Amino acid sequence: MGWRIGVDIGGTFIDFCALDEKTRQMHTLKVLTTPDEPGREVMEGIALLQQRHGMDPAEVTSFVHGTTVGINTVIQRKGADLALITNAGFEDVIELARLRMPEMYSLFCARPEQLIPRDRIFGVAGRILADGSEAEALDEQAVANALELARARGARGVIIAFLHAYRNQAQEQAAKAVVQRLAPDLFVFCAAEIWPVIREYERTTTAILNGYVFPRVDGYLHSLEQALRGRGVTAPPMITKSNGGMMNIAMGRSSCVSMLLSGTASGVMGASFLTRQAGVPNALTLDIGGTSADVALIIEGRAQFGTGELIGEFPLYVPSVSVTSIGDGGGSIATVDGFGMLKVGPESAGSVPGPACYGRGGDRATITDAMAVCGFLGHAPLAYRSVTMERGKAEAVVGALARKLGRGLHETAEAIIMVSISSMFAEVNKLVARYGVDLGDFTLVPFGGAGPMMGCLLARELGIRRVMVPRRPGVVSALGGLVAEVKNDFIRTMFIELRAEGLAALQAALAALRAEAERWLRPDQNFAGVAALQVSADMRYRGQSFEIETVLEEAWIEGGDLDAIRAAFHARHTAIYAFADEAAPVQLVNLRLVIAGATEPPDFAVQEKVAGTPRPERLVDVWHDGALHRMPLFLRENLRHGHEFSGPAVVAQEDSTVCIPAGYAGTVDAHGNLHLAAEG
Repeated sequence: MGWRIGVDIGGTFIDFCALDEKTRQMHTLKVLTTPDEPGREVMEGIALLQQRHGMDPAEVTSFVHGTTVGINTVIQRKGADLALITNAGFEDVIELARLRMPEMYSLFCARPEQLIPRDRIFGVAGRILADGSEAEALDEQAVANALELARARGARGVIIAFLHAYRNQAQEQAAKAVVQRLAPDLFVFCAAEIWPVIREYERTTTAILNGYVFPRVDGYLHSLEQALRGRGVTAPPMITKSNGGMMNIAMGRSSCVSMLLSGTASGVMGASFLTRQAGVPNALTLDIGGTSADVALIIEGRAQFGTGELIGEFPLYVPSVSVTSIGDGGGSIATVDGFGMLKVGPESAGSVPGPACYGRGGDRATITDAMAVCGFLGHAPLAYRSVTMERGKAEAVVGALARKLGRGLHETAEAIIMVSISSMFAEVNKLVARYGVDLGDFTLVPFGGAGPMMGCLLARELGIRRVMVPRRPGVVSALGGLVAEVKNDFIRTMFIELRAEGLAALQAALAALRAEAERWLRPDQNFAGVAALQVSADMRYRGQSFEIETVLEEAWIEGGDLDAIRAAFHARHTAIYAFADEAAPVQLVNLRLVIAGATEPPDFAVQEKVAGTPRPERLVDVWHDGALHRMPLFLRENLRHGHEFSGPAVVAQEDSTVCIPAGYAGTVDAHGNLHLAAEG
């Protein structure tokens, strides 16, 4: 019995969840981020846990960390200078990509500038065929010549991506050996080592992302490990992954690409844990921090996963929690454009200087400032007293916009809020259309520092009638680290038709993936607990361009039940497209396997039930829906299981503020979650 700590770094704050396993008490806090010194805020949080809650670092049994270092490196384009060595004639693969424009209906849309410039991309002779045989030997002298040019042009690392290396990695490995022999000071990654999947663009761009963030991620993780030891934390730190699981730091250094969506995935997994605990099967999560709003779906208790999520301007093809990011966070800046139109985001004030109302030098209006002007904020300490609310400064910056617009102060503040809500509405509708679900059957779960401020307002626009605000909404992403499994994904490209002659190869591939997964989990991650396997396949009808991932039973493959495999694909195709061609030949392109080692979930004490309506702390003036209202202010720590009340109201707590419009009835469950239901 000791302490389990989950940590998540956002754009403005770093969040901590510390579970004392002896008392079953959860202690939480927020610390402002230090963008110029990443990692220092982690040590500050550890020190505060010692001072405030008596945590002994030597008793920390688990330290799980979600980080934004990787994704911020890509977004800010501060990664490594790389060179790419590929097959002669395929030097333009990353520029051609999939021949899609980011905004197909925009006349001014442009492709993003690639992470590797064309003068550091080199084609060399050598060719592996689709069946894995060698058609042309690798020209190692050409590799050496390319390496010399790459170094002269400033490359610090090398990516090697050859055709069909997913079938046969021999030429990639031979080229890697040349680099290691002639330039040991450069790091080198082979695409088939990072993600051995068919299609050269997906394989290459995944390896490039891995190499691009490697120096910063490697340096950050090394510093974190050293600092934790210096603080007396002896538990080996773990890193959350894009797929909602976690891995050790050693794996994080080499597989940087698998942790690019570390923080956002942790939030969804934390929310998934809380909704299961509360008995909510279908949920739309809304994670709003200082920089962005992230939305995801939980269907029948399961977070949804996929590939192709955008990291900045680039797609990520390793499996990840399906999250849609919107540039509307609490720190998103409001502006008036040259046409006199009010716009919000995507630029953010971040933690430095932050919103004007934080009094840290911010001089531009943000969503948080608008909330302060309307009166929702400023009635209780914010962010565990790490910031002080200065409403006058918020009124000054929002007032400057009001004068440009020719509107009143409060009307402008509410307009800022509603413009941001409209942006979220549009992006959520895109996500919902992709999954074909009816949001009337879903509960909105807002979290993050700003999620509960906006949650009911967005739910009202979307027609969602139920909202669940977690007990500690501001630190749900940190909680995700405490509930994450030790998890990894494995893939093997098969490209076979579902016929008897391909069965032996399919069975052999499953056995090989299972053995590889067990090696990763047991010796590599030092995991000795219970593990679960999930098998799936990317399948399609012959002639289709893209595949559908279909969950399979191991027994179907081991027992040679091809009819069951086909039936599963037909059913999945019907679920997505309302159509299946059961007479058409079916191809199995990729076989996938996920291994997950379960960790013990936190054991939270439940509250005893009370009856009645809670007594408000006081009444506060809030501008809402175009008028000034006197609303009751409730303190979250005074709300107990069984309490009931109705909006409009404000619920203040240390890590967030819940804004409840008129027409919502609130109840508190045994775990302290606040359930809000639209009346009528």
